[in-house]
Amino acid sequence: MTAAVFFGCAFVAFGPALALYILTIATEPLRIIFLIVGKANDGLKTINPDETAPSIQLLAYVSGLGFGIMSGVFSFVNTLSDSLGPGTVGIHGDSPQFFLNSAFMTLVIILLHMFWGIVFFDGCEKKKWYAPVAVLLTHLLVSALTFISPHYGISLVSAYLVLVVMGVWAFFVAGGSCRSLRLCLLCQDKDFLLLNQRSR
Repeated sequence: MTAAVFFGCAFVAFGPALALYILTIATEPLRIIFLIVGKANDGLKTINPDETAPSIQLLAYVSGLGFGIMSGVFSFVNTLSDSLGPGTVGIHGDSPQFFLNSAFMTLVIILLHMFWGIVFFDGCEKKKWYAPVAVLLTHLLVSALTFISPHYGISLVSAYLVLVVMGVWAFFVAGGSCRSLRLCLLCQDKDFLLLNQRSR
């Protein structure tokens, strides 16, 4: 049972981040470097001057995902190792869903760092200072939600509401639109279809 909890919680917490890494980052060496090291845009040009450096939104996405993964690993690794036992969660009246709640909170933190990175970079680049302030305030809010840990429902729902708001904001900041989202979901965007055909 402990192994099932360990792997289940690990996949809940890190599965989406791993999928994003494999699908969007692993195929590009420069993105891997930026994910791990966090080099600046000019630094990427000096590594490989023949290639054009990625856009600021792509760099923000990659660095945000990298920072989110590191944050998730540091915050969840001890809890995850405790799930292997020995011990019983909830024996003193605590929630028996502690590990699962921690996994879902780690997931939201990882994804939020990715969205925060996109919004923060865009705000700094365009000198829209309300964006970095909003990132800072929502970061403080989500961090403060972890203090009400016996009330997992309130903290998780609130954190996921912040995640949805920041995700929508990051989507539009990165150049998305309702039309492009609809075309992508319906596989009607010609550029999207051409990219899929070329990748095969």
